[in-house]
Parts: sequence; structure tokens; C-alpha cells
Amino acid sequence: MSTPLAPARPARISLAVRDSSTMLRRNLLHARRYPSMTLNLLLTPVMMLLLFVYIFGDVMSAGIGGGGADRSAYIAYIVPGLLLMTIGSTTIGTAVAVSMDMTEGIIARFRTMSVHRGAVLVGHVVGSVLQSVASVVLVGAVAVAIGFRSTDATVLEWLAAAGLLGLFALALTWIAVGMGLVGPNPEAASNNAMPLILLPLLSSAFVPVDAMPGWFRPIAEYQPFTPAIETLRGLLLGTEIGHNGWLAVAWCVGLAVLGYAWSKSRFDRDPK
Repeated sequence: MSTPLAPARPARISLAVRDSSTMLRRNLLHARRYPSMTLNLLLTPVMMLLLFVYIFGDVMSAGIGGGGADRSAYIAYIVPGLLLMTIGSTTIGTAVAVSMDMTEGIIARFRTMSVHRGAVLVGHVVGSVLQSVASVVLVGAVAVAIGFRSTDATVLEWLAAAGLLGLFALALTWIAVGMGLVGPNPEAASNNAMPLILLPLLSSAFVPVDAMPGWFRPIAEYQPFTPAIETLRGLLLGTEIGHNGWLAVAWCVGLAVLGYAWSKSRFDRDPK
């Protein structure tokens, strides 16, 4: 009597993979058809990179190093932070896209069809992670073009850096999906996700934590971006990582689990 149940689980897995792949293609087609949002979000870290290197680079490098101006050293200092800022900027588009799906009726239609329930969210998450990776590669290429070098990093350290960027993108994407689900409209979802751009400005991305006021240092040091930035610097530039490595991984895993649980709970609610 129980034998018919055996193929049910593989069939559900096959359905989930098929529907998730379909939703991924749908999201990538939307991103290709409407590139203005992705372009606008991507231009923010590129403009920040050019601004801080060519406008503030000499002054900031002299202040950090305590000696003469060294723009090339400051390029190396800010690039890890800007790569993570790029991920935060890209995931704002995810929050907006999820909110648009929820408010324009397409999700209600999907609920009436034979579509795996979690495929919509998986498609958004995988598509956003792929866009984040592409954005990081583009910003990294701009950084290399203006003088960023990582000559001391080994292949293993490069792989670890890539893994950290991917894990960070996954964590922020799930948080952005939750923000999109709770936003009553795309504008509100975009505002909800603004901390993903603002938090890097309050981290060690542009100046060391030691240079900040004493009362603010614990906030800057233990927020999600600073441990990830310091770990990325250590992997690419050979600086001290210390406790930042496990803090970065803990933040990524914690945010990913929290974002997944939050998003699933909100998405599984029956629409009013």
C-alpha cells in the first residue's frame, strides 16, 4: 500500500527544480528588458569608487597612513568595502522586484496554477545572486583599471574571497526578499532596503574603525559589513583578519537563515 509514495518526493523535487528554473529565466529576462534599475544601482558604487579615489584619495590616504599621500594605497583600502557595497546596492532591486510581483497580481495568478510554491522566491534569490556576482565583477574590473592590485593573494585566498562574496550576496538577498514582501508598494520596498546601502557608509569601508568616535566604534565594528570587509581585506591584501573571519561567516549564515524564515513566513500567508 505504501509503494506509490516512493516516487512522490523525487517528483516534488523535480517540479521544484523545473519551476525554479522557469522563474529564474523570467527574472533574468525582466532584468535584461528593464536594465535602468540595475544600471542605476550599479552606478552608485562605481561613482563612489571614482569619487573617493580621484577627489578624496590623497587627503584620505594621508590621514589613514599618517604620512604622505598615497592614492594607490587608498584604492587597495576601499575596494573591498565597495565590492560589498555593490552587493547591497544590487539587492535593493530584488526588494523592488518582489514587491512588484506581490502588488501587481502575478503572484495571485501563480497561486492558482500548478507552480511549486517556493519557486517564485528561489527564482528571485538565484537571479539576484547572479546579478550581484556580475556587478561585483564589473566594479572589480573598474578598480583594476584604475590601479587596484592584489599580488600577494594565493589561489586559495581568492577562492575564499569569492566564497565570502557569494555567501554575503545570498544573505542580503534573502533579507531584501523579506523587505520586498512586507512593502505595500515598490517605493516602500525600496525605502525598506536603503540600510543595505547606508550600512557600508557606517563601517570600515572608507576609514578605519579606530578613527571613529569612541562611542560609535562598537556599532561600526560589529555590524554585518565591517567583519566582512576586514575579512576580504585580509584575504586579498594580507592584512590581519583576527576574529572578523568567523564574525563575517556568522553574520552571513544568521542573516540568510533569518531572511529565509521571514520571507517564507510572509509568502506563505494567504493574500487578503
